Amino acid sequence: MQPQDIHLGDWQRILLGEVPVSFFIELFIRAFAVYLILMVSMRLMGKRMSSQLTRNELAALVSLAAAVGIPMMAPDRGLLPAVIIAFVLIAVERLIARLSFQNERFGDVVLGKVSTLVSDGVINMKELGISRLSHERVLAQLRSQGVLQLGSVSRYYMEASGNFALISNPAPVPGLCVLPPWDDAMRSFFKEHTEKQLCMQCGLPQKPAGKPYACCPNCGNEKWVSAVEEITKTQLT
Repeated sequence: MQPQDIHLGDWQRILLGEVPVSFFIELFIRAFAVYLILMVSMRLMGKRMSSQLTRNELAALVSLAAAVGIPMMAPDRGLLPAVIIAFVLIAVERLIARLSFQNERFGDVVLGKVSTLVSDGVINMKELGISRLSHERVLAQLRSQGVLQLGSVSRYYMEASGNFALISNPAPVPGLCVLPPWDDAMRSFFKEHTEKQLCMQCGLPQKPAGKPYACCPNCGNEKWVSAVEEITKTQLT
């Protein structure tokens, strides 16, 4: 289309485009066919395509959407190329799933693996770097799941799909407070244990006796704070 063919008052072009009215009848057929392609493809790719997606499943879904979108709107494009692309994506996805089942290392490379972000109340700073997560993001996720101090956390995982899974400590111990340092009102509901010093960054306990750490061996931080525990209603009364 040339620039001189574009006019603001050309409502037929704005609303209908440059296709004949009969194409809109054909559009119903194309839309139904594309819907069937998507439904069959996602059914053959497995139940995870309708759940939380791994990165290769997300790539397959985006590729499938891009392939079927063109023949739906372009009258000069047929449906057969979209069917072929969908077939290839299904075959590749099923092949990856089978190889991942047979070879765990291959699955870790292609699908990703679970990362342990917190272990026994201590943040794994190395895993944070590998997972490209900030310290503040992890604390925010913990707070969103009701965690107030790290002593109540046994394990905190980041799944291959990007979800977070919390395993609570059945016998919580005093740990690092995860609340913002400026929230004095909420911090007043904690009891400090000055005899137990923790790294201010990751929650690693200071050596109980002998020569203390000059800096935290886990994250390199040099500041230490007292461990805290939540005050129960019984303790308040």
